[in-house]
Formats: sequence, structure tokens, C-alpha cells
Amino acid sequence: AQLVESGGGLVQPGGSLRLSCVASGAAITIYDMGWYRQAPGNQRELVAAATQDGSTNYADSVKGRFTISRDNAKNTVFLQMNNLKPEDTAVYYCNQHLPFVDPGAGYWGQGTQVTVSS
Repeated sequence: AQLVESGGGLVQPGGSLRLSCVASGAAITIYDMGWYRQAPGNQRELVAAATQDGSTNYADSVKGRFTISRDNAKNTVFLQMNNLKPEDTAVYYCNQHLPFVDPGAGYWGQGTQVTVSS
């Protein structure tokens, strides 16, 4: 499988971005999908996840601001990010893994940079 992220960029605090992750090689319908981020000096952390059965979960720091969604017909996962804060600055990675399998054992995209700054 190959995952390609897009949609990152520079945005002012309070602004919005929509990240996209297009998967190829396998239908995402059987996979759990997630967005992770890694800031310099920090470990990679889960931002949001959408399981193959439709459940979602979010990091406490982004609840109410970020929304993950999946379009199975287009083999694409989105992350809508609103009210962005400087602490959201990081490289954002898309992840795909089979249910009940460690996400680290799944597939990763190359990452897209999100910078929140005035």
C-alpha cells in the first residue's frame, strides 16, 4: 500500500487546513486509518483515528477542533483542522493498519508539514 498526504502549509493561529491522504494498492474499507503528528524533539503521537467500522477517537488536545473522516469510495482519509494553534505545528502522517494490529506495523505516508504561526 502507498499513502500520499497533502494539504499542509503555513496558516495563522485560528485558521483552518484540510489534510488529505490518498491510499493506493488496497481498499481502505478493511483498514483502520489514522493521523499522527511529530513535532521537533517530540515523539510521534496519535491525533485522530477512524476505524473500519466507523468509530473515531481523538487526542484530547484536538477534540472539538479536528475532525477525521473517510471516503471509502475515493480511498481517501481527511483531517479537517479548525482553530489551529501554534502547538499544532508538526509533520502530520497518515497511517493505515489492520484492525487490532499495532499501527506501527502498518503503512505510513511521507508526511505533510503544518506550521501555525503569525
